[in-house]
Amino acid sequence: MKPISEGRRIEGKSFEIIGGLLKKRGIHLSGARKAVITRVIHTSVDLGYAGDLLFSPGAIESGIRAIRQGKNIVVDSSMVKAGLNKNITASFKNRIICRIHDKDVIGKAEELNLTRAVAAMRKSQRETGGGIIAIGNAPTALFELCDLIKASKSKPALVVGIPVGFVGAAESKKALRALKIPYITNKSRKGGSTVAAAIVNALLILARDRR
Repeated sequence: MKPISEGRRIEGKSFEIIGGLLKKRGIHLSGARKAVITRVIHTSVDLGYAGDLLFSPGAIESGIRAIRQGKNIVVDSSMVKAGLNKNITASFKNRIICRIHDKDVIGKAEELNLTRAVAAMRKSQRETGGGIIAIGNAPTALFELCDLIKASKSKPALVVGIPVGFVGAAESKKALRALKIPYITNKSRKGGSTVAAAIVNALLILARDRR
């Protein structure tokens, strides 16, 4: 049996503390949702996510299935990509795709007067291949993805839509919730790349632990 690393021990203790604090608030979580919500709280140090995160029916299972099938994971920022557990993605052969810094994306954004986030989403969503799309930075990317899904130009297994900001963040999440696709999102303006990465990492760990 391998010894538990100091990092794993600290993480386990943190999760215990989070569980205790939630119980004091009368919040009792279980199953896969508990795993996702607890990891988000651990990353953000924000207990409010326990009541803020929203899951469409079957969203977690759809994400886990896509991971275990080796599907691609499209992300909207380098920070989301950097935060993902590469050991697990490598074990399932999940390709992580981020196009925000591609030269053709930058050129297209300038040519069409688009945000780079929108131009990157137009390019990268074609590479989803029935996988996961995780958006943690730009509401414009989520709005664009919603339009592409409505036009039947994109059909991901799961959308993690958790962009942050005062302009468009809550509205883009509302647009996502109106679609008949699997999603994990939240109600408020808060979110961010680290939260998006935490959600996907929770799914990666759940997928790994089912082996």
